[in-house]
Amino acid sequence: MTQQTGAQEVHMVRKPTMRVLKREDLDAIVEIDKLVSRQYRRDYYERKVETMLDAARNINSSLVAEVDGRIVGFIMGDVLFGEFGVPETTGTIDTLGVHPDYQHHGIASELLEQFLVNMKAVGVNKVYALVNWDDFALEKFLSRHSFVPSKRINLEYKLP
Repeated sequence: MTQQTGAQEVHMVRKPTMRVLKREDLDAIVEIDKLVSRQYRRDYYERKVETMLDAARNINSSLVAEVDGRIVGFIMGDVLFGEFGVPETTGTIDTLGVHPDYQHHGIASELLEQFLVNMKAVGVNKVYALVNWDDFALEKFLSRHSFVPSKRINLEYKLP
């Protein structure tokens, strides 16, 4: 849907439908990620989706956003039940992507908000997101949604 205002064209985006991610969504997710990250990570997403959909080991908390039947965004994360020495049930967000044509229309916010509602429904009280120190846009986005710096420190070891 487009609306013209003078010489400027404004794209109007319909409210997206949120639903749980399915195996058939893999191609669309890979394509969105490739457009956003400029990397082709199909192998990563195949492993991620396979693990996510293993009901014996995981709760599928990942979502996609659809507009007119087309996947335009996704959020992927996990529910952790005491992993890494954290005694409570926590959630993590590891991937968030919105097709470039649909960015800046609130789709990432809607995905995140629904993801948080779903996390609360399964007993999660805290959700963590790991952000690169220089990814100011993502940090700002998460801050707008009440994410704050964690009391945990992320440590790394570079293998020689």
